[in-house]
Amino acid sequence: MQTNPDVHVHAEIRGRVGCLTLARPKALNALSLAMIRDLTAALLSWREDPQVLAVAIRGTGKEGPFGAFCAGGDIRFFHQSALSGDPALEDFFTEEYALNHLIHTYPKPYIALMDGICMGGGMGISQGASLRIVTERSKLAMPETNIGLFPDVGGGYFLSRCDGHLGEYLGLTGRVLAGADAVSAGLADALVDSGRLVALWESLGETPFETGEAVERWCLTHKHRETPRAPWSATEVDRVFGLASVPAIVEALEADASDWARETAAILRQRSPLMLHVVLEQIRRARGMSLAQDLRMERNLVRHCFHTRHLQRQGVSSETVEGIRALAVDKDHQPQWNPARIEDVSPEMVEGFFSEPWPAWAHPLAHLD
Repeated sequence: MQTNPDVHVHAEIRGRVGCLTLARPKALNALSLAMIRDLTAALLSWREDPQVLAVAIRGTGKEGPFGAFCAGGDIRFFHQSALSGDPALEDFFTEEYALNHLIHTYPKPYIALMDGICMGGGMGISQGASLRIVTERSKLAMPETNIGLFPDVGGGYFLSRCDGHLGEYLGLTGRVLAGADAVSAGLADALVDSGRLVALWESLGETPFETGEAVERWCLTHKHRETPRAPWSATEVDRVFGLASVPAIVEALEADASDWARETAAILRQRSPLMLHVVLEQIRRARGMSLAQDLRMERNLVRHCFHTRHLQRQGVSSETVEGIRALAVDKDHQPQWNPARIEDVSPEMVEGFFSEPWPAWAHPLAHLD
Protein backbone atom coordinates (compact mmCIF):
# COMPACT_ATOMS: atom_id res chain seq x y z
CA MET A 1 0.00 0.00 0.00
CA GLN A 2 1.15 3.57 -0.69
CA THR A 3 2.41 5.39 2.40
CA ASN A 4 3.23 8.83 0.98
CA PRO A 5 1.42 11.32 3.28
CA ASP A 6 0.66 13.52 0.28
CA VAL A 7 -1.26 10.68 -1.40
CA HIS A 8 -4.80 10.57 -0.03
CA VAL A 9 -6.09 7.50 -1.87
CA HIS A 10 -4.46 4.17 -1.10
CA ALA A 11 -5.16 1.51 -3.72
CA GLU A 12 -4.10 -2.13 -3.45
CA ILE A 13 -5.23 -5.55 -4.61
CA ARG A 14 -5.76 -7.87 -1.66
CA GLY A 15 -6.53 -11.41 -2.74
CA ARG A 16 -9.14 -10.99 -5.48
CA VAL A 17 -10.49 -7.62 -4.25
CA GLY A 18 -9.38 -4.12 -5.25
CA CYS A 19 -9.27 -2.15 -1.99
CA LEU A 20 -9.53 1.66 -1.89
CA THR A 21 -8.88 3.67 1.27
CA LEU A 22 -9.54 7.40 1.50
CA ALA A 23 -6.74 8.73 3.69
CA ARG A 24 -7.28 12.40 4.38
CA PRO A 25 -8.69 12.13 7.91
CA LYS A 26 -7.98 15.71 9.04
CA ALA A 27 -10.37 16.89 6.32
CA LEU A 28 -12.82 14.02 6.91
CA ASN A 29 -11.59 12.62 3.59
CA ALA A 30 -13.03 15.55 1.63
CA LEU A 31 -12.32 14.97 -2.04
CA SER A 32 -9.62 16.91 -3.84
CA LEU A 33 -9.09 16.85 -7.59
CA ALA A 34 -6.04 14.63 -7.05
CA MET A 35 -8.15 12.15 -5.06
CA ILE A 36 -10.79 12.05 -7.80
CA ARG A 37 -8.09 11.32 -10.35
CA ASP A 38 -6.52 8.59 -8.19
CA LEU A 39 -9.89 6.89 -7.65
CA THR A 40 -10.66 7.05 -11.35
CA ALA A 41 -7.26 5.64 -12.32
CA ALA A 42 -7.59 2.70 -9.92
CA LEU A 43 -11.11 1.82 -11.09
CA LEU A 44 -10.15 2.01 -14.75
CA SER A 45 -7.10 -0.16 -14.10
CA TRP A 46 -9.10 -2.79 -12.25
CA ARG A 47 -12.06 -2.79 -14.63
CA GLU A 48 -10.30 -5.12 -17.10
CA ASP A 49 -7.99 -6.86 -14.60
CA PRO A 50 -9.05 -10.53 -14.28
CA GLN A 51 -7.37 -10.72 -10.88
CA VAL A 52 -9.89 -8.22 -9.47
CA LEU A 53 -13.36 -9.69 -8.90
CA ALA A 54 -14.78 -6.77 -6.90
CA VAL A 55 -13.85 -3.40 -5.43
CA ALA A 56 -14.31 -2.19 -1.83
CA ILE A 57 -13.91 1.39 -0.60
CA ARG A 58 -13.59 2.75 2.93
CA GLY A 59 -12.47 5.90 4.71
CA THR A 60 -10.17 6.60 7.64
CA GLY A 61 -10.74 8.58 10.81
CA LYS A 62 -8.25 10.31 13.05
CA GLU A 63 -7.98 7.13 15.11
CA GLY A 64 -7.30 4.86 12.14
CA PRO A 65 -9.34 2.88 9.61
CA PHE A 66 -13.06 3.64 9.42
CA GLY A 67 -14.86 6.18 11.62
CA ALA A 68 -15.29 8.58 8.68
CA PHE A 69 -16.04 7.91 5.02
CA CYS A 70 -16.10 11.19 3.07
CA ALA A 71 -17.47 14.60 4.00
CA GLY A 72 -17.88 15.66 0.36
CA GLY A 73 -15.93 17.90 -1.97
CA ASP A 74 -13.31 20.30 -0.67
CA ILE A 75 -15.51 23.39 -0.32
CA ARG A 76 -12.63 25.64 0.75
CA PHE A 77 -11.03 24.82 -2.59
CA PHE A 78 -14.34 25.75 -4.28
CA HIS A 79 -14.34 29.11 -2.51
CA GLN A 80 -10.71 29.97 -3.26
CA SER A 81 -10.94 28.83 -6.88
CA ALA A 82 -14.15 30.77 -7.52
CA LEU A 83 -12.60 33.97 -6.22
CA SER A 84 -9.28 33.52 -8.04
CA GLY A 85 -10.74 32.22 -11.31
CA ASP A 86 -8.78 28.97 -11.07
CA PRO A 87 -9.79 26.74 -14.04
CA ALA A 88 -9.19 23.67 -11.86
CA LEU A 89 -12.66 24.29 -10.43
CA GLU A 90 -14.19 23.37 -13.79
CA ASP A 91 -11.99 20.27 -14.00
CA PHE A 92 -13.02 19.22 -10.50
CA PHE A 93 -16.73 18.99 -11.27
CA THR A 94 -16.28 17.48 -14.73
CA GLU A 95 -13.99 14.74 -13.43
CA GLU A 96 -15.99 14.17 -10.24
CA TYR A 97 -19.23 13.62 -12.15
CA ALA A 98 -17.46 11.34 -14.64
CA LEU A 99 -16.20 9.31 -11.64
CA ASN A 100 -19.75 9.12 -10.26
CA HIS A 101 -20.92 7.75 -13.61
CA LEU A 102 -18.06 5.24 -13.69
CA ILE A 103 -19.06 3.92 -10.27
CA HIS A 104 -22.76 3.63 -11.14
CA THR A 105 -21.94 1.73 -14.33
CA TYR A 106 -18.98 -0.31 -13.05
CA PRO A 107 -19.13 -3.87 -14.41
CA LYS A 108 -17.86 -5.49 -11.21
CA PRO A 109 -19.34 -5.37 -7.70
CA TYR A 110 -18.37 -2.14 -5.95
CA ILE A 111 -18.87 -2.22 -2.18
CA ALA A 112 -18.97 1.03 -0.19
CA LEU A 113 -18.35 0.85 3.56
CA MET A 114 -20.00 4.12 4.59
CA ASP A 115 -18.98 4.28 8.24
CA GLY A 116 -19.14 7.71 9.89
CA ILE A 117 -19.80 10.86 7.91
CA CYS A 118 -20.87 10.36 4.28
CA MET A 119 -22.17 13.53 2.70
CA GLY A 120 -22.22 15.27 -0.66
CA GLY A 121 -19.29 13.96 -2.68
CA GLY A 122 -19.11 11.00 -0.31
CA MET A 123 -22.61 10.05 -1.45
CA GLY A 124 -21.43 10.48 -5.03
CA ILE A 125 -18.80 7.76 -4.63
CA SER A 126 -21.10 5.44 -2.68
CA GLN A 127 -24.65 5.69 -4.06
CA GLY A 128 -23.62 3.98 -7.29
CA ALA A 129 -22.27 1.01 -5.35
CA SER A 130 -23.78 -2.42 -5.90
CA LEU A 131 -23.67 -2.85 -2.10
CA ARG A 132 -23.94 0.13 0.27
CA ILE A 133 -23.06 -0.72 3.87
CA VAL A 134 -23.73 1.63 6.80
CA THR A 135 -23.19 1.37 10.55
CA GLU A 136 -24.63 2.81 13.73
CA ARG A 137 -22.05 5.62 13.36
CA SER A 138 -23.06 6.57 9.82
CA LYS A 139 -24.28 10.09 9.08
CA LEU A 140 -25.58 10.40 5.53
CA ALA A 141 -26.84 13.59 3.91
CA MET A 142 -26.99 15.76 0.85
CA PRO A 143 -26.64 19.07 2.74
CA GLU A 144 -25.76 21.32 -0.20
CA THR A 145 -28.65 23.76 0.26
CA ASN A 146 -26.87 24.77 3.48
CA ILE A 147 -24.11 26.36 1.36
CA GLY A 148 -26.24 27.71 -1.47
CA LEU A 149 -25.54 24.76 -3.75
CA PHE A 150 -27.72 21.83 -4.88
CA PRO A 151 -27.44 18.04 -4.30
CA ASP A 152 -25.07 17.24 -7.12
CA VAL A 153 -22.84 14.16 -7.82
CA GLY A 154 -25.93 12.45 -9.23
CA GLY A 155 -28.12 13.59 -6.34
CA GLY A 156 -30.97 14.43 -8.65
CA TYR A 157 -30.89 10.87 -9.93
CA PHE A 158 -30.66 8.93 -6.68
CA LEU A 159 -32.84 11.24 -4.58
CA SER A 160 -35.59 11.20 -7.18
CA ARG A 161 -35.58 7.38 -7.00
CA CYS A 162 -36.46 7.40 -3.27
CA ASP A 163 -40.07 6.43 -2.49
CA GLY A 164 -42.73 9.06 -3.01
CA HIS A 165 -41.45 12.58 -2.42
CA LEU A 166 -38.79 11.63 0.11
CA GLY A 167 -36.13 12.84 -2.32
CA GLU A 168 -37.53 16.38 -2.31
CA TYR A 169 -37.60 16.33 1.50
CA LEU A 170 -34.01 15.15 1.84
CA GLY A 171 -32.69 17.36 -0.95
CA LEU A 172 -34.35 20.57 0.24
CA THR A 173 -33.65 20.17 3.96
CA GLY A 174 -30.32 18.33 3.85
CA ARG A 175 -31.54 16.14 6.69
CA VAL A 176 -28.82 13.92 8.20
CA LEU A 177 -29.71 10.22 8.26
CA ALA A 178 -28.39 7.70 10.74
CA GLY A 179 -27.39 4.33 9.29
CA ALA A 180 -30.74 2.67 9.98
CA ASP A 181 -32.58 5.71 8.56
CA ALA A 182 -30.53 5.46 5.36
CA VAL A 183 -31.63 1.84 4.91
CA SER A 184 -35.24 2.94 5.41
CA ALA A 185 -34.78 5.67 2.81
CA GLY A 186 -33.34 3.27 0.24
CA LEU A 187 -29.95 5.01 0.34
CA ALA A 188 -28.18 2.04 1.95
CA ASP A 189 -28.56 -1.72 1.59
CA ALA A 190 -27.26 -3.17 4.84
CA LEU A 191 -26.57 -2.14 8.43
CA VAL A 192 -23.44 -3.64 10.00
CA ASP A 193 -21.97 -3.10 13.48
CA SER A 194 -18.97 -0.78 13.16
CA GLY A 195 -16.98 -3.10 15.40
CA ARG A 196 -17.07 -5.76 12.69
CA LEU A 197 -15.63 -3.61 9.90
CA VAL A 198 -11.91 -4.16 10.52
CA ALA A 199 -12.29 -7.94 10.51
CA LEU A 200 -14.56 -7.76 7.47
CA TRP A 201 -12.00 -5.68 5.59
CA GLU A 202 -9.16 -8.04 6.51
CA SER A 203 -11.20 -11.04 5.40
CA LEU A 204 -11.59 -9.58 1.91
CA GLY A 205 -7.94 -10.32 1.23
CA GLU A 206 -7.89 -13.70 2.95
CA THR A 207 -11.01 -15.40 1.60
CA PRO A 208 -10.67 -17.48 -1.60
CA PHE A 209 -13.52 -15.85 -3.54
CA GLU A 210 -14.38 -17.24 -6.95
CA THR A 211 -16.75 -14.51 -8.13
CA GLY A 212 -17.55 -10.89 -7.39
CA GLU A 213 -21.03 -11.89 -6.27
CA ALA A 214 -19.42 -14.15 -3.64
CA VAL A 215 -17.65 -11.09 -2.23
CA GLU A 216 -21.00 -9.32 -1.86
CA ARG A 217 -22.65 -12.36 -0.29
CA TRP A 218 -19.81 -12.60 2.23
CA CYS A 219 -20.23 -8.96 3.22
CA LEU A 220 -23.97 -9.44 3.65
CA THR A 221 -23.44 -12.22 6.19
CA HIS A 222 -22.35 -9.47 8.60
CA LYS A 223 -25.53 -7.39 8.39
CA HIS A 224 -28.37 -6.87 10.89
CA ARG A 225 -31.41 -8.92 9.99
CA GLU A 226 -34.09 -6.48 11.20
CA THR A 227 -35.58 -4.05 8.69
CA PRO A 228 -35.36 -0.52 10.18
CA ARG A 229 -38.46 1.66 10.31
CA ALA A 230 -38.33 5.22 9.07
CA PRO A 231 -38.49 7.92 11.78
CA TRP A 232 -40.59 10.18 9.54
CA SER A 233 -44.16 9.81 8.33
CA ALA A 234 -44.15 8.91 4.64
CA THR A 235 -47.72 10.16 4.39
CA GLU A 236 -46.78 13.59 5.74
CA VAL A 237 -43.63 13.82 3.64
CA ASP A 238 -45.60 13.04 0.49
CA ARG A 239 -48.45 15.39 1.43
CA VAL A 240 -46.12 18.35 1.91
CA PHE A 241 -43.17 17.73 -0.39
CA GLY A 242 -45.40 16.63 -3.24
CA LEU A 243 -46.80 20.17 -3.47
CA ALA A 244 -46.10 22.16 -6.62
CA SER A 245 -43.71 24.82 -5.34
CA VAL A 246 -41.36 25.79 -2.52
CA PRO A 247 -43.71 28.55 -1.25
CA ALA A 248 -46.56 26.01 -1.14
CA ILE A 249 -44.39 23.54 0.78
CA VAL A 250 -43.34 26.14 3.34
CA GLU A 251 -46.89 27.46 3.68
CA ALA A 252 -48.16 23.95 4.40
CA LEU A 253 -45.44 23.34 6.98
CA GLU A 254 -46.06 26.66 8.74
CA ALA A 255 -49.80 25.92 8.90
CA ASP A 256 -49.07 22.61 10.67
CA ALA A 257 -48.60 22.59 14.46
CA SER A 258 -46.56 19.36 14.63
CA ASP A 259 -42.95 19.42 15.82
CA TRP A 260 -41.77 17.91 12.54
CA ALA A 261 -43.51 20.56 10.45
CA ARG A 262 -42.31 23.42 12.64
CA GLU A 263 -38.70 22.22 12.65
CA THR A 264 -38.71 21.52 8.91
CA ALA A 265 -40.11 24.95 8.10
CA ALA A 266 -37.42 26.58 10.26
CA ILE A 267 -34.70 24.67 8.39
CA LEU A 268 -36.04 25.74 4.98
CA ARG A 269 -36.22 29.37 6.09
CA GLN A 270 -32.45 29.22 6.77
CA ARG A 271 -31.52 27.91 3.33
CA SER A 272 -30.88 29.90 0.17
CA PRO A 273 -34.38 30.74 -1.14
CA LEU A 274 -33.14 30.78 -4.73
CA MET A 275 -31.40 27.42 -4.49
CA LEU A 276 -34.41 25.78 -2.82
CA HIS A 277 -36.40 26.57 -5.93
CA VAL A 278 -33.59 25.26 -8.14
CA VAL A 279 -33.31 22.03 -6.15
CA LEU A 280 -37.04 21.29 -6.33
CA GLU A 281 -36.91 21.72 -10.11
CA GLN A 282 -33.71 19.64 -10.33
CA ILE A 283 -35.13 16.62 -8.52
CA ARG A 284 -38.40 16.69 -10.43
CA ARG A 285 -36.66 16.94 -13.80
CA ALA A 286 -34.27 14.15 -12.83
CA ARG A 287 -37.15 11.70 -12.27
CA GLY A 288 -37.51 11.42 -16.02
CA MET A 289 -33.79 11.31 -16.80
CA SER A 290 -31.13 8.67 -17.16
CA LEU A 291 -28.06 8.95 -14.95
CA ALA A 292 -25.99 10.45 -17.77
CA GLN A 293 -28.69 13.01 -18.56
CA ASP A 294 -28.93 13.96 -14.90
CA LEU A 295 -25.16 14.38 -14.55
CA ARG A 296 -25.07 16.59 -17.65
CA MET A 297 -27.89 18.70 -16.16
CA GLU A 298 -26.00 18.95 -12.87
CA ARG A 299 -22.81 19.95 -14.69
CA ASN A 300 -24.81 22.79 -16.24
CA LEU A 301 -26.24 23.72 -12.86
CA VAL A 302 -22.90 23.88 -11.10
CA ARG A 303 -21.52 26.07 -13.87
CA HIS A 304 -24.42 28.47 -13.30
CA CYS A 305 -23.90 28.36 -9.52
CA PHE A 306 -20.45 29.91 -9.85
CA HIS A 307 -21.17 31.99 -12.98
CA THR A 308 -24.79 33.08 -12.60
CA ARG A 309 -24.70 35.24 -15.70
CA HIS A 310 -28.46 35.41 -16.15
CA LEU A 311 -28.56 37.24 -12.80
CA GLN A 312 -25.32 39.14 -13.49
CA ARG A 313 -23.59 37.37 -10.58
CA GLN A 314 -20.31 35.60 -10.08
CA GLY A 315 -17.56 35.44 -7.46
CA VAL A 316 -18.64 36.88 -4.12
CA SER A 317 -22.16 37.58 -5.39
CA SER A 318 -22.78 33.87 -6.10
CA GLU A 319 -25.15 32.15 -3.67
CA THR A 320 -22.69 29.26 -3.46
CA VAL A 321 -19.62 31.39 -2.73
CA GLU A 322 -21.59 33.31 -0.11
CA GLY A 323 -22.89 30.11 1.47
CA ILE A 324 -19.41 28.59 1.72
CA ARG A 325 -18.06 31.85 3.16
CA ALA A 326 -20.69 31.86 5.92
CA LEU A 327 -20.37 28.17 6.76
CA ALA A 328 -16.72 27.28 6.29
CA VAL A 329 -14.57 30.39 5.79
CA ASP A 330 -15.74 33.19 8.08
CA LYS A 331 -17.98 30.75 9.96
CA ASP A 332 -20.42 33.48 11.00
CA HIS A 333 -23.37 31.30 9.87
CA GLN A 334 -25.08 34.46 8.62
CA PRO A 335 -25.29 34.07 4.85
CA GLN A 336 -26.71 37.05 2.99
CA TRP A 337 -28.99 35.28 0.53
CA ASN A 338 -30.30 37.10 -2.52
CA PRO A 339 -33.30 37.14 -2.68
CA ALA A 340 -33.67 36.93 1.08
CA ARG A 341 -37.17 35.43 1.08
CA ILE A 342 -38.57 32.27 -0.50
CA GLU A 343 -41.58 34.25 -1.69
CA ASP A 344 -39.38 36.69 -3.66
CA VAL A 345 -37.85 34.16 -6.06
CA SER A 346 -39.23 34.51 -9.59
CA PRO A 347 -39.54 31.74 -12.21
CA GLU A 348 -37.09 33.62 -14.44
CA MET A 349 -34.40 33.43 -11.74
CA VAL A 350 -34.78 29.66 -11.64
CA GLU A 351 -35.10 29.01 -15.36
CA GLY A 352 -31.68 30.45 -16.11
CA PHE A 353 -30.00 27.69 -14.10
CA PHE A 354 -31.39 25.11 -16.53
CA SER A 355 -30.17 26.81 -19.69
CA GLU A 356 -27.34 25.18 -21.66
CA PRO A 357 -23.98 26.92 -21.14
CA TRP A 358 -22.36 24.84 -23.91
CA PRO A 359 -23.45 23.45 -27.29
CA ALA A 360 -24.40 19.78 -26.92
CA TRP A 361 -21.27 18.61 -28.78
CA ALA A 362 -19.02 20.66 -26.47
CA HIS A 363 -20.56 19.62 -23.17
CA PRO A 364 -17.84 18.41 -20.75
CA LEU A 365 -19.81 15.22 -20.13
CA ALA A 366 -21.02 14.63 -23.70
CA HIS A 367 -19.23 11.26 -23.71
CA LEU A 368 -21.35 9.74 -20.93
CA ASP A 369 -24.06 7.28 -21.94
